[in-house]
This record gives sequence, structure tokens and C-alpha cells, in this order.
Amino acid sequence: MKIKNSFLRGLKSGIPIGLGYLSVSFTFGIMAISLGFAWWQAVLISMTTVTSAGQLSGITIMVNPGQYIEMLISQLTINIRYSFMAVSLSQKADGKFKGIFRWLLGFFITDEIFAVAVNEENVTRSFFSGLAVIPYLGWTLGTLAGALLGNILPDSVMSALCIAIYGMFVAIIAPKATKEKPLLAVVAVALALSCMFYYLPLLKDISSGISISVCAVAAAIIGALIFPKKEEA
Repeated sequence: MKIKNSFLRGLKSGIPIGLGYLSVSFTFGIMAISLGFAWWQAVLISMTTVTSAGQLSGITIMVNPGQYIEMLISQLTINIRYSFMAVSLSQKADGKFKGIFRWLLGFFITDEIFAVAVNEENVTRSFFSGLAVIPYLGWTLGTLAGALLGNILPDSVMSALCIAIYGMFVAIIAPKATKEKPLLAVVAVALALSCMFYYLPLLKDISSGISISVCAVAAAIIGALIFPKKEEA
């Protein structure tokens, strides 16, 4: 009974995340189709990765086959944070959360799932399993819906919907950036670097995967140097 209640509590906690993923992955499905992917390929990508920024960067690189080093660098830069989240969350996992379940914990971790799970005093297998179910289904089904409708909707509508995924990233950053000057500065640096890679003659020839990685790492380093955080004693 205790396990069942814990699972249901996790399931309930994952509903808002799943609904949010449904709309975002819908846009990813449309973007994948617009780049020439089949609907099943888009769904397979979502089922095996579950990373919005990583998938968006990945499909733009996959359009030009053979860029394996670029794919490695961009995905490592974008997704390395999940490794740190998994390590942090594993410290709260109960004694039964071991073996293959630890691997599953790492696979299903996203920013939102981590944010909910880390607030638990003790993360049980049943709670985390329930928490991951609806977000995973939402991400997969949203991709499927977007990919199928991508073959039906007019090009003008598809172009408009493709902007939505960028709107999601802005919506995540904007509230925090307006309250924290260091974060706003880092965003401004990343934006300036991104514009340089897009417009300057030599830099614009660099592939998108490498430019994303350079902008992310450079902005983070500059932010850390200008706005260092003092360590607590």
C-alpha cells in the first residue's frame, strides 16, 4: 500500500510536467518533419533521448551526415548537466534504489523532474517511477502528434509553430534574468556571441553545433569570472 501511494503521488506530481512537455515536443515533431525526418524517426529520437535542447541541436546536425565530432561536442556541452543532477539526486535515493534502477534514474532525469524529485527528503523507486511516467508519455506523444501533423499543416503554419520551442527557452530564462543581474549578463553575452557566429564572415561558416557549444561555455566562463560566488565556510 505504501509503495502504491508513493507511486500515485509521483504520478500526480508529474502531470504538470507532462502537459508542458506535450506542447514543447509537439513543436519538436514539426521541426523534425520540416528538416526531412520521417515521423517514426522523430518519435524514436524523443523516446531514446528526452532532451529538448539536445534534440533540437542534434537534428540540425544530423541533416548533414558525418559530423560525428560536432555531434559529440554539442551533446556533451548541452547535456552534461544531467550527469550532475543524477549524482546529486542519487544522494537522496533510498537503499532499494540501486542497480538497473540507478540507470533508469539517470535516463529519465530532466530539469523539471529533477526540480520536483530533489525536494523529496528520500527519493524512492516508486515515487520516481510515478514521477517519470507522464512526462515521458507527454514528450513522446507530443512528438508523435507534431510529426504526423507536420505532413498535413501548411508551410506557413509549420514555420510559425517552429518558433514555439524557442519561445519555451525564453520563457524559462526571462523570469530569472529580470531578477538576477548576473544571469542577465550571461544571457546577454551568449546572445552577443551567437549573433557574431551568425553574422560575421569567418564565424558564420562554423557549424551550428560547434557555435552553440562555444557560446554556452564562453558565456558561462565569462559569467563565473565577472560574478564569482563566494563559497560558504
